[in-house]
Amino acid sequence: MTNVLPTNVLPFRPRPAVARLARCEVVTVAGDLLGLLEQLEDVSARAAAMGRPTLEVERTVQHLLDAVSAVERALDCIGEGEHVVPG
Repeated sequence: MTNVLPTNVLPFRPRPAVARLARCEVVTVAGDLLGLLEQLEDVSARAAAMGRPTLEVERTVQHLLDAVSAVERALDCIGEGEHVVPG
């Protein structure tokens, strides 16, 4: 009688190259940031036309424009790293 032992060993599947995955992730994040930038610009335009008290509108729009600037800086950082080899 032969003893057959169950095994929990999974076959090895080669993983995509780390550099390729990193590039794909950068593209995905950049695309998400561009989408967010468009949304922030749209909300800023709508906030400017809210018909609320002037000071409230100005502060709201300024905060939204600050957010737009932050997203633009994030995109700049991603662009600066395009020549960096992932670790």
